[in-house]
Amino acid sequence: MSAWRDARRILCVRLDSLGDVLMCTPAMRALRAAVPGRTLTLLTAPAGAAAAPFIPEVDDVIAHRAAWMKADPHAAADAPSHAPGHDDGLALVDLLAARAFDGAVIFTTYTQSALPAALLCQLAGIPLRLAHCRENPYALLSDWAPDPEPSGMVRHEVQRQLALVRRVGCPPAGMALSPRLSFVPRARDVAAARALLRADGVDPDAPWLLLHPGASAASRRYPPAQWAAVLRLLTERPGLPLVLTGSAAEAPLVEDIRRAAGVPAVSLAGRLGLGELGAALALAAVAVANNTGPAHIAAAVGTPLVALYALTNPQHTPWAVPNRVLFHDVPCRFCYKSTCRAGHHSCLAGVVPERVADAVAMLLQRAASKPSLGGSGIALKTTA
Repeated sequence: MSAWRDARRILCVRLDSLGDVLMCTPAMRALRAAVPGRTLTLLTAPAGAAAAPFIPEVDDVIAHRAAWMKADPHAAADAPSHAPGHDDGLALVDLLAARAFDGAVIFTTYTQSALPAALLCQLAGIPLRLAHCRENPYALLSDWAPDPEPSGMVRHEVQRQLALVRRVGCPPAGMALSPRLSFVPRARDVAAARALLRADGVDPDAPWLLLHPGASAASRRYPPAQWAAVLRLLTERPGLPLVLTGSAAEAPLVEDIRRAAGVPAVSLAGRLGLGELGAALALAAVAVANNTGPAHIAAAVGTPLVALYALTNPQHTPWAVPNRVLFHDVPCRFCYKSTCRAGHHSCLAGVVPERVADAVAMLLQRAASKPSLGGSGIALKTTA
């Protein structure tokens, strides 16, 4: 552990998407705060790299599409110029070696192997390498955290990553750190979001609701017809302005939902950059979203969240924010699939729109009280 206390230049590896990166931010905060003058560089997929400007703990970012990770179907074709692609593994080794990192922390879910990234870091000459691993990594890791998941337990992703960095003294005993995820919109993002809302007739300083119907995985999307029913119910109660968000690719979905609902609702789909989306989420009274990146941004900015939570896995529920997690229990729970192999989508389709409206009303009632930093609504600790 003494070697880690001397490590100033740390590479954090999380080769996943935006939400996965955000769930590592409490652990990255602990890493950075533990050693004065320590800097963090994030190695991540292009989708995850988009979050870096809004994460104060991150000093630099390297984007890379790793061949051993699941491809992101929505990844932009134009990765940053310093980002090696699938065929540039050796170039990435050279890039990391040139940075002369003192240590690397490899963050993974328990369904992923840390060994390819560990080999990458070893070839780059990074002397300290920390990761969870089920197999004996031998010399690939200088600090091996035997993985207790899923045989002994299943933890929230935030808890998993915090447990990893605690193995190397981060945070030091007695150091108190905020448990919240990190995402800080810039002043210009806040100004732009406020201007867009005003232009569409929504007072950004009065209560309004943000709804995000999209998700990258088909298995995590609440059915459009039920979204439309939710809009109709929310128009009746509580009767606050409704603002829908989504990517440019999700704009047709949002428009279909608006048309089917037949009630007034503003669409900002395709009109917000990532920072502006974070700002809009911060301004909303309550957000409603599938289990997707914007749900984790809502948690990071402290906006109460109704999470329409497909039971694909139990580890990604809202963290450290007032929330209601809605799902319909099914025998095929925790399938870890991007598409519903059973074809019924019952874990989401079974959530009736009235439950969503009731959850929004409950969070609005609690909004004036002290936020609760608690739990998720799904029991995470399981046995094999």
